[in-house]
Amino acid sequence: MAELHGPPDPETSMAAALDAAAGALLTVWEAARERTTSRLSGAQLRAVMVIEQHDGINLRRLASRLDMLLSSASRLCDRLVAAGMLEREPGRLDRREISLHLTPEARRLLAELREDRREQLARILSGMSPEGRDALLRGMREFDETARRQEAESAPVEPVPVRPDALDDDARALPAPRDWPAGDPPVARTA
Repeated sequence: MAELHGPPDPETSMAAALDAAAGALLTVWEAARERTTSRLSGAQLRAVMVIEQHDGINLRRLASRLDMLLSSASRLCDRLVAAGMLEREPGRLDRREISLHLTPEARRLLAELREDRREQLARILSGMSPEGRDALLRGMREFDETARRQEAESAPVEPVPVRPDALDDDARALPAPRDWPAGDPPVARTA
């Protein structure tokens, strides 16, 4: 006998309705990508957009943000460098760490993409009522703020690498954290 389920909760119903309604928005996004970024795959475009938001990001963090293996992210970056979209630069603190930066060509490509999307969105928005446009904008802003907050809350905290030779004598004089008594860390001992 089939099990009967009650009506879905309001959040599930809203998510389904939003998923269906977002189809038009995603179509605008995809069409703009196809018109302006025919040289880049979807994964490459996502990488370029992440690097734009986090200029100087290292490969490990990029791989994490793209939810891909480090080796896959490295090959992706190789292709972006070959396409003239990405530059690699040795890190400032650790020369073995590579920081990633967009080229002017990549920035131009993103500007074209955004301009194309905005033109298409403006055309669609012009057919909406002022109240509908205002409600859409308010809702999208709150959606964006919530998504960013949840992403920040769930992001793993990466330790900042510090070379032991970069520490000054006062910092070396501190006892190891496991030796700290409850409360604040101790003040450096002076000679």
